[in-house]
Amino acid sequence: MTLVNTQIKPFKNQALRDGKFVEVTEATLKGKWAVVFFYPADFTFVCPTELEDLADHYAEFQKLGVEVYSVSTDTHFSHKVWHETSAAIGKIKFTMIGDQNWQLAQNFQVLREGKGLADRGTFIVDPNGVIQAEEITAEGIGRNAAELLRKVKAALYVANHPGEVCPAKWKEGEKTLKPGLDLVGKI
Repeated sequence: MTLVNTQIKPFKNQALRDGKFVEVTEATLKGKWAVVFFYPADFTFVCPTELEDLADHYAEFQKLGVEVYSVSTDTHFSHKVWHETSAAIGKIKFTMIGDQNWQLAQNFQVLREGKGLADRGTFIVDPNGVIQAEEITAEGIGRNAAELLRKVKAALYVANHPGEVCPAKWKEGEKTLKPGLDLVGKI
């Protein structure tokens, strides 16, 4: 069942941000756009490539007013050690949430039952705490931060331009569509 157009559920987790431990709740996410980026585990294989790619694009998300939160079922302590020992993870400036009690992974329906790990889930959340997009991929399929950034720009555009939608492969500045009877059968 999709979580699109649903409100994020309450949570309270410890996280690593700027070398310090901070508490993150559903209220932390509200008030601005957010990307919640679940990955299976610290010190693994595909995960650091995804997180480094996200770190390399983080400034672009920030320019759009979008905050990024990575989440795994590891502890915030594990995140700190990984951040301090890996060149790829050391690039990260966004918040890394620890979810060792699995509450956040359960709330976003990405917890692998019987494994204690999160699936690769990506969620775009609007300033009201409503999920606007979700994507879940199998463990061996890494995600692309540039494509996520494109999706975020489309979500922002649609939110700021009621009555318009973004067609396939839409990029910022390209033509959008205004759904109506005049377009039926003409696309």
